Formats: sequence, C-alpha cells, structure tokens
Amino acid sequence: MNETSNLRIWLIVGSQHLYGTQALQEVEAHAHQVASGLSESGNILLPISYHGLATTPEDIHRMCLEANASHTCIGVILWMHTFSPAKMWINGLKILRKPLLHLHTQFNRDIPWGTIDMDFMNLNQSAHGDRELGHLMTRMGINRAIVVGHWRQPEVQQQIDVWCRAALAWHDWQGARFVRFGDNMRQVAVTEGDKVEAEYRLGFSVNTHGVGDLVKEISAVSEKEIHECCELYDALYRLQPELRKGGAKHASLQEAARIELGLRKFLQQGGYKGFTDTFEDLHGLKQLPGIAVQRLMQEGYGFGAEGDWKTAALVRAMKVMAIGLPGGNSFMEDYTYHLEPGNELVLGAHMLEVCPSITDQQPSCEVHPLHIGGKDDPVRLVFNAAPGPALNASLVDMGNHFRLLVNEVEAIRPPQSLPKLPVARAVWKPYPNFQTACAAWILAGGAHHTCFSQNLTQAHLRGFATIAGLEYVAIDQQTQFENFAEQLRWKELYYGLKGMLQKSGI
Repeated sequence: MNETSNLRIWLIVGSQHLYGTQALQEVEAHAHQVASGLSESGNILLPISYHGLATTPEDIHRMCLEANASHTCIGVILWMHTFSPAKMWINGLKILRKPLLHLHTQFNRDIPWGTIDMDFMNLNQSAHGDRELGHLMTRMGINRAIVVGHWRQPEVQQQIDVWCRAALAWHDWQGARFVRFGDNMRQVAVTEGDKVEAEYRLGFSVNTHGVGDLVKEISAVSEKEIHECCELYDALYRLQPELRKGGAKHASLQEAARIELGLRKFLQQGGYKGFTDTFEDLHGLKQLPGIAVQRLMQEGYGFGAEGDWKTAALVRAMKVMAIGLPGGNSFMEDYTYHLEPGNELVLGAHMLEVCPSITDQQPSCEVHPLHIGGKDDPVRLVFNAAPGPALNASLVDMGNHFRLLVNEVEAIRPPQSLPKLPVARAVWKPYPNFQTACAAWILAGGAHHTCFSQNLTQAHLRGFATIAGLEYVAIDQQTQFENFAEQLRWKELYYGLKGMLQKSGI
C-alpha cells in the first residue's frame, strides 16, 4: 500500500514587516532549517515542505487557497516565529480546508543568557506570537492539533507524526469509494447508517453492486492465474495436505484463488479502497470469501462483514494511519467471553475474515465447514494474534453525528490451544476491567464490529477524530463508569444542540 508518494505537509511561518528586512530574512532561513530538520529526522512519515513566510493578510489568504487547491498538500503546520497580529489570519483561516497543526516552538532551544538583547527578543517571539494565533483560532472555533516543544526533540517530532498519520488517513478518505456486495445483513441495526451523511461529512462514498457483478469478474479468471495463486498460497502458508495439488480438497483452494483474483480485479478496476459482503447474499459464489478477504485486507483494503461499510472505511483509515509501523490492523468482532472471576477474557474472531497482519506466526491455510450461509466449505487462514497492547475502535452512526468509540486492551496468547476452532482469532483483556469496559461500550452504543489495532494509539485516533469532526469516546485504564455515563450525557447534549444550530444556519 503506497499511499504517501508525492504527498507532503506544508509549513507556513508567520511574521510581520514591523521588524525589517534583515529580521524577515533570518526568519525565513530558520523556517527552511526547521522544515528540513523535521523532514530529515526520520520520525515523521511525510516530508515537511516550507511553503512561505506570511506577513500580510493577502499572503495568508493566497497560501490558504493554494493549500486547498493542492493535491499533494495533506495538511498545514502553522508556526509564529515572531509576533504576527492574528487579525491578518482571519480571512485565510476562514477558507482553509486542510487539517491544521499549530506548532508552538522556537528556532533556538536555549536562551543565550550572556548575549541576549532586544534584537534577539524581537526575532524570537513565538512565546506570545503563537498565543495570539491560538486566541484567534479558538475564537473562530477552528479544530486543530497543538504540539508544544522544541522542534528538534524526538517527542515533539513523534507528536507531529501522529497528527501527520491522522491527516493522511483523512486525505485518503476524501473521494474514496467503498463497494457493498449485496446489502446489509437482514434485520441488523448497527451495520446500517446514513451513507449520504457520511459522504457529506466524511468524504467517502458507499455504493452497492449486485453479487452477480462480482461473479462475472470471478468467472473471467484464467486457469493459469488460478494455478499461480495456488502456488503462492503453498509458498506463504502451511497448507492442509488435502488442499495441496492432488489432495481431496484442492478444488476448494482453486475456487478460493479464483474468488481472490476476481475480487481484486473488481476492486482495482473500480478504484475501490474497501468493500463489504454478507453471507446472506452469495448468489453465484461457491463459497463465502475467506482467504481472499484476509489477503486483501493485508494489502491495505478496508473490509466489513454483513454489509458493515462504516467498519470497512475505518479499517482502511487505520491501515493508512499505520503505514510503516510494526504490527497490524484488522476487522474484528467480540465473539465470545471467558468469564472466570478475576480473569475475564474476550475471544475476538469472525467467521473467516481476520487480517494476517496481526499475527507473528505463519498462518495455516485450511478448509472447514462454516455451518452458515449454505455454500461450499470455505478456505481461510488460521492463526492467533500476537500478544501486546492493542485497541478496538468502532465507528457508529448516532443519528445526528458519528461517534468513534475506542477501548484499550491487552492482547494475550490463548491460555489453551483451540484445536477445534478453525478461524483466526485474538484474545484480550479489556481496560480498565471486563465489567466496566463492556458496560461502557454497550452504554455508548458501540458496534459488535471493530478494527483491532496493534500499532495505533489513542493519540492517533483522537487526532483523526478531531480532523474528521467525529465525537471521540475512550474506554481506558482511567475509565470510571459513572463518570463515563455523565460524559456521554453531556456529549449527547452538545451534539444535539450543534446539529440543531447547523440545520438552522446559525
């Protein structure tokens, strides 16, 4: 998944003409060094490109227009090197549509105690120049990230990287297309939602194709392609003997390969970044897609089962945010519980579709009855998720807004082997504890489908929610249920009033 080529972050630096030509030349030289230093640090996913020195309202308005129009600029960093009167920024910030980060830093790390004079003071005024801009952006109600500290500090660079990844995922959503093969699983509530509102608010579209459209592409796959794909399976995974060439169920592997090849071609030709399916609408398919979905997710496609387009979009966004980070992200479902007192656990899985990016094992390629869907036995990859810190995230349509609900968890190795459970799975302990986590999730209206992440943190998802205008709700080690419930009540009031004001044009 190469989603970063040619993309960059713009650094715009604020000042004014009050300080004279020489001072502005120094400011610009410093800005170039900051941009190149951040880019060359190795701690930030995308390059930081110095875009200009803003000293007049006309400069600022022009640069904001340019940022909006640029296909390669995915976000803007603002830094006030000197004092930049904030009224100059009003008209520019009113029209800026790109994610925004306010970097509160200064060029020098230390005060030169023995030589500091008024020239130095006039040149290095971020301490109050950024406060001036901060006041204006708060008064204007502008959502932005704020990072504080010296630009050479790794922790500062890492915070910029977190925002950069969130901005990249937002950029990826704009104009993205997700395809629904068939419709929603019948009578299920949480996988439904307002697709028109999602496109308006979040930038991606969701449209349905009949399964027959996919079957047509699958039927066109050549025997040569199927043979090469089966050989790839044999090289990458531990194949059950009966799936190997000459085995009793090799035809099932061939059919799984045919589905993968046709599905990939359909997605590529349509420019889709993710998809859904449902076992209630498989007309023309011989088996429910299993290994095909798992491998496509590993390549970066979003996926949601049973028509769950919101989770498909979220899986895609989280995979984009996590580019280059160790660990993986996968479609997931809280499936069943271990309720031993004091050692409560969640077993997460799905019928077939869990991404191999979350395992540290070589997956086993197997075929077994599914006992649901009424089709031939599907081929799937079987493995355990790697242990370690993780989180589950759910994108929920609340009717008047979208909520991003996140639960921090600790994944563990399964306490015992699971010889009769032939699906990929993860086992975890939710924070702060099982009872609080489950009660809070249910109270918040969280879905049973999630994206399970081993490499993203709350900071990534909170930053993404800020950019996307999503309500962000966290269940973590500090969560107390009564406080959590009170927080939800205030949030419902806020978003209800906000929606009413937006509809009335206020």
